[in-house]
Amino acid sequence: MQQGGQRRPIRWSEALFEEERERWLLWLPVSFGCGIALFFLLDRQPPWWPGPLSLALAAAGLWLCRPSLTAVYLLLLFAAAGFGSAQLRTTSVAAPLVSERFGPVEVTGRLLALDRRPRDTRLLLSPESISGLVQRDLPQKLRLRLAGKRPVEAQPGDQVVLRAVLLPPPPPVFPGGYDFGRQAYYRGIGGSGFVLGAPQQVQAAETDGWHLFWARLRDNLGLTLRAALPADQAGIAEALLTGQRAGIEPALQEDYRRSGLAHLLAISGLHVGLIATIFFFSLRALLALSPSLALNWPIKKIAALVTAVLLPFYLPMVGASVPTQRACLMTLVVLAAVLLNRRAISMRLVAVAALAVLALTPESLLTASFQLSFAAVTALVAAYEVWQLRRPDWKRGAGLRSRLLLYFLGVLASSMIATLATAPFAAYHFHRLALYGLAANLLAVPLTAFWIMPFCLLSYLLLPLGLEQFALTPLGWGLEALNTTAQGFSALPGATLNLPAMPLWGLVLLGLGLLWLSLWRSRWRLAGLSFLLLGAISPALNHPPNILVSGDQRLLGLTAPDGSLWLSSGRVGRFAADVWLRRHAQAEPSYWPPNGDGHWLRCDSLGCRYQHDGQTVALALAPEALQEDCHGVALLIATSPVPKGCLPGGRVLDRFDFWHDGTHAVWLSNDRVEVLSVGASRGNWPWNPPRRSGQKIYVP
Repeated sequence: MQQGGQRRPIRWSEALFEEERERWLLWLPVSFGCGIALFFLLDRQPPWWPGPLSLALAAAGLWLCRPSLTAVYLLLLFAAAGFGSAQLRTTSVAAPLVSERFGPVEVTGRLLALDRRPRDTRLLLSPESISGLVQRDLPQKLRLRLAGKRPVEAQPGDQVVLRAVLLPPPPPVFPGGYDFGRQAYYRGIGGSGFVLGAPQQVQAAETDGWHLFWARLRDNLGLTLRAALPADQAGIAEALLTGQRAGIEPALQEDYRRSGLAHLLAISGLHVGLIATIFFFSLRALLALSPSLALNWPIKKIAALVTAVLLPFYLPMVGASVPTQRACLMTLVVLAAVLLNRRAISMRLVAVAALAVLALTPESLLTASFQLSFAAVTALVAAYEVWQLRRPDWKRGAGLRSRLLLYFLGVLASSMIATLATAPFAAYHFHRLALYGLAANLLAVPLTAFWIMPFCLLSYLLLPLGLEQFALTPLGWGLEALNTTAQGFSALPGATLNLPAMPLWGLVLLGLGLLWLSLWRSRWRLAGLSFLLLGAISPALNHPPNILVSGDQRLLGLTAPDGSLWLSSGRVGRFAADVWLRRHAQAEPSYWPPNGDGHWLRCDSLGCRYQHDGQTVALALAPEALQEDCHGVALLIATSPVPKGCLPGGRVLDRFDFWHDGTHAVWLSNDRVEVLSVGASRGNWPWNPPRRSGQKIYVP
């Protein structure tokens, strides 16, 4: 009896697993992504052989295994393929990097793209020569900042010469935070910097390559929009028509974030789907005007075929971001399903799109855009599959009013599902949630679908004829209404909820819970709720650091006894300060009093003494403070080099540590001091110079 009782759960699990046989394949992209994640979890780039070896072993196991283990070895095979694809991608994009600040230097190169912002201009340049560098050390691309509103006469494709100070790609501003350098590495950007003076055009582009043609077209369209529309409308129009959000005023961008409408500014599945839908139904209606065509030709399939041919041209027009690639691929598969009389929307379609995007750009797995995009579409398709079973009952006998009501209920339900699905990833990356997002989307999405995007499509069609103003004028009316919606909801009290930083394992549990609920169909899908619950409470188990020091040591942050973060200055390191505050779930900054508070922080003209949980930390802001601070503290942080022998048995962080390893975070407890630097958390990868310190240091 005991053995039979023990086997019941096993048999029950096997029966459920067998019941879900048709859903097994949906987990292959998940396994592929796990292999990519494993690659990036390493602390250094592995040698060439682990990827091919693991792939060969998994393939051999799949060939030789028992039929009952086929699914297991297939998952291992895809995990090995994901690891190998990340390894291959990392090797294939390798290019020289700017390793340290140098300049001013003269740079001659080909202008690839222009981001005209309200307060400055960003140039993407392919350097052909840099004074002081030999040809083999030239970065593939440079991203440079031109301060102010100085006009740039050159266009993408032109050869320009300029003077610039070059810098390495920026590191994270928090250990384990978003790595700008890693993303720049995979985009071929080997350095950043700022331009001195205005770039001078040397030679106009004689012939445009494919990418330069679209870059020039985007730039010209952006100039047209700025001339035709007010500044606040032109920035939004440029984001929707070209994918360039640089022209939006920072205050207006913040309004869209606080109102939960920021997703409307990033070209994604909503925009691609609307463009394809509008064009498809418009063309089908136009063909239906001819009785002979409507009766003798499959006009639905003709409209689908023409839409499928023209839609890929929308991709380079808006910059071909990861969400756009995914949405375009899925829309093409939907159109193919129409041509083949197959079901258009399914979870297999999402799986194919995810696998394609990850195979081409494995590094996109780590980005917020990929995670938010696929979280939303996975949850929406899972809900659609459930809704599809009840749809005939809901629509049977429904009149016009009922259909309109069902539409608005569908918009509300879609917004709610997408918001809930993306909330964990938004909380992890941005540390806040828009509380009025559902209500704002209920107004903004129909406005975008029925007014703004149709006139965006009409603008594309009229632009070659020089008649775009007929579409831009009503487009501006819709954009004004959209801006008013964002600003109105942003101004409401409590528009956003600030959330503390979530650990990586919490994000993994939340992602697994979402996948478990979405990919399975039987009752055991509800087990995903337990993963969601554990992930939701993970921020409460994550302890923020007590001390933060920026890499240039100009900005310091200390945690007060009440848990709030106090900053040393409000004039420097504003971006880093914003990230630090959001990780502490703190809306407004607090600053050190000149002499501290007299209890946990005491300061004078030479430095400060910080106390927490029985530990004392000396902050030596001047070399003269070292004579006193080299004794009686658990940790010494100095803005100048510290002589050898200072603070025997304790931990010292001086100017060279910060210069080498960037921002440092410190955790204090009654028995140890824990230190983690940006250099240590990044690991030894091609986008990060070699480091000397360990990942974590414990001092008794």
